[in-house]
Parts: sequence; structure tokens; C-alpha cells
Amino acid sequence: MFSLRRLGIAIATFLAVAGLSATNSLGAQSAAPPQSSEPRKGAAAAKDDSQAPPRPNVATDLYRIGIGDQLQIAVWHEHDLSLSVAVRPDGVITMPLLNDIYVVGQTPKELAALITEKLKPFVNEPQVTVSVSAIQSRKVYIVGQVTRQGSFPLNDKKTALELITEAGGLGPFAKANSIYVLRVVDGKEVRIPFHYKKVIAGKGQDVDLQPGDRLIVP
Repeated sequence: MFSLRRLGIAIATFLAVAGLSATNSLGAQSAAPPQSSEPRKGAAAAKDDSQAPPRPNVATDLYRIGIGDQLQIAVWHEHDLSLSVAVRPDGVITMPLLNDIYVVGQTPKELAALITEKLKPFVNEPQVTVSVSAIQSRKVYIVGQVTRQGSFPLNDKKTALELITEAGGLGPFAKANSIYVLRVVDGKEVRIPFHYKKVIAGKGQDVDLQPGDRLIVP
């Protein structure tokens, strides 16, 4: 009898403890806060950012117009004043009402502001945009013992070695150690040596070209 009584007490105690544990577990689950939707919002924001239009290239505002460049000039609501025009060798363009305008050395934004001021006597609140549709003024030249002499566009960065490669390489009688770049600085020609053999061997400094440079290959 005594053993059965002790066994009954033990079973009752176990059931009471088990019931208390289950109650606490359920209470903890019900008290837990709902999952935040912030990560989903963040993902949506990231998706929206990826679909946003690209930012304008600020570097284009630094480009200086040169001779031969093709310009697109648009005057809002003034079709007769909107035109595509090339910069003449004298650095001038011609527009209706305004006649000749010297444009070399100006950025597209500066030229747009200049045209806007000149149009004010003729147009009520003129709105002008200028863009360079074709870059023709940025050129470099190579002369001498290469496969193909002449002018080459400099729309991006270019070195003397890259120009020689673009010109088809050195000729069989080229003096590789006597190549140089002629550059006009403050109205004077400056000679910049280019050590071809050292450069291709990785032991010399290449020359970054500038518009108007002439690479001479004796």
C-alpha cells in the first residue's frame, strides 16, 4: 500500500510539472512579437534603386568645344532656331537672328547660357540646350616610319604606344629610340621623348597624349 501511494504521488507531481512547462511555452510563443516587415521593405527599396534612371555624367560638363565638333542646339518651342551645326575652322557657328558666334573653348552649358542671353531680345524666356553630337576636334597625329600615318581621334585617353599600335606599328626602318611627341605649350613647341623599347619592356614611362599632339617616328 505504501509503495502504491508513493507511486501515485510521484505521477501526480510529474503531470503537474509537465503541465506548467507546457503553459509557460505557449505563453512565450503568444508573447513573441510578430516578424518585422522591414527587411522586405529594404529589399523593395533596393529594387526601386536598381530601376532608377542613371545619374547624368558630370564629366560631360567639362568638355570644351573644338573646331570640327558637331553641335545640336535646341531652343524650346522655337523650331526655326533649333539646328545641328558644325564648328567652322575659325571656331564660329552661325545661328538665325544671332549670326556668327565664337564657340571654341566653351562647355556646352556655357554656350547654352550665351545663346540664351543673345536670344532674349527676340524670344520670350528662351530655353536653350546644347549637346555635342559628334566629337571631331580631339585629334592626335602620327608622322614618319609607321604603317599608317595621319590623324586619329582622341575621344578618350590614349598613350603614345597605343597610337603607334593603332597606326599599325613601327615600320622596318623606324628609329625606335628617337621617337618623340611634339606638343604646343603656351604657343611654343615642346619635345617630349618617348623611349619605345623601354616602354614595351615595362621599364619606361608611356606618354599620355593631348589633343593636337604629333608623334614623330624618325
